[in-house]
Amino acid sequence: MKSIMSKRQQNITALMICAIVACTLFCPAGRGERIKDIVDIQGLRGNPLSGVGLVIGLAGTGDSSLLSRQMLTNLLRDSGLVLTPSDLIGGNVAVVWVMADLGPFAREGTRIDADVSAIGDAKSLQGGQLLATPLKGLDGQVYAVAGGGISIGGWTATGDKASITKNHQTVGRIPDGAIVEKEEIATFVEHIGDDRVITLNLRNGDFTTARQVSEAINKNYPDSAVVVDAATIRVNVPTEVAPRGIAGFIDNITKPEVTVDVPAVVVINERTGTIVVGEKVGVSAVAISQGSLVVKIKETELVSQPTAPFSDSGTTQKIPDTLIGVEENEAYLIPVSRSVTVSELAKSLNAIGATPTDLIAIFNALKQAGALQARLVIM
Repeated sequence: MKSIMSKRQQNITALMICAIVACTLFCPAGRGERIKDIVDIQGLRGNPLSGVGLVIGLAGTGDSSLLSRQMLTNLLRDSGLVLTPSDLIGGNVAVVWVMADLGPFAREGTRIDADVSAIGDAKSLQGGQLLATPLKGLDGQVYAVAGGGISIGGWTATGDKASITKNHQTVGRIPDGAIVEKEEIATFVEHIGDDRVITLNLRNGDFTTARQVSEAINKNYPDSAVVVDAATIRVNVPTEVAPRGIAGFIDNITKPEVTVDVPAVVVINERTGTIVVGEKVGVSAVAISQGSLVVKIKETELVSQPTAPFSDSGTTQKIPDTLIGVEENEAYLIPVSRSVTVSELAKSLNAIGATPTDLIAIFNALKQAGALQARLVIM
């Protein structure tokens, strides 16, 4: 039964891979992408914020450690109540690590999302409220204050003998849970002498794509874009563009579409059996033999019942029995011609009935043989 289920899962996985390849084939080759979708503007980035806070209002699912009681004691002392950690009983409070990302254009008074993660042995943050928590940057300054109700996107139901849980209970999120107290406005226009420069960074560096981006920008603003390297395009802001027109200028240079050049690469994740084949992958003329040895083992228990008449000397026993069968699938040497497209490559590999596990082994062997004209990446 397990062997049948395993083969069925392999067949389903193989069909999913074929479906992905088919979807790739129907997509038009060389489809244009907007420049704004493939580049990042240098200087526009977020700044990580973090802080240690205290969550209250938990229904007995909080920390049992001394740290949470000590933090609660310090907060109560600020309110005029003098207590010691031993005066408090844990369970309804939890110490958490609070994180947020200060955007490049976050102004004072705007709200940003905050993520909350339990530090101690809390079982769940469900229904908890985060007390006001200062969030600091890497420079030690407070840039935001977080607080509010925590959403964990799940639930826990517990009985005397069993419990059921949906999603992770010790990590939550507070939408718009942090108020920006100090802004850190990004600088994306660099002044070099009398020139104003905006730098575009390709997310996937490639000289061909970088050249196409530069040419697309120069069509609207001649001689303004220069390729610095495979991932960097430097754009000079024309003198006729006023400071208040910078936003419009960036919009104009990032709207054109360019054809992104995709490198020939095969990515394999051996843990999940996922295989992604790039559009430009080619295989030199080779012959592939695919075969495997199947070993089936079945454990059974036989019941031994003594049959001696007029005797009580025998007892009923369970005797284990093991059945082992070995099957060797037929291996065929199938020629694979020079493949220049994903379609031809997929047809060649599907012709030999290769499973995802077999495909991983085949790609590794092709690379070792020098027949795979692509970069092989093992995750």
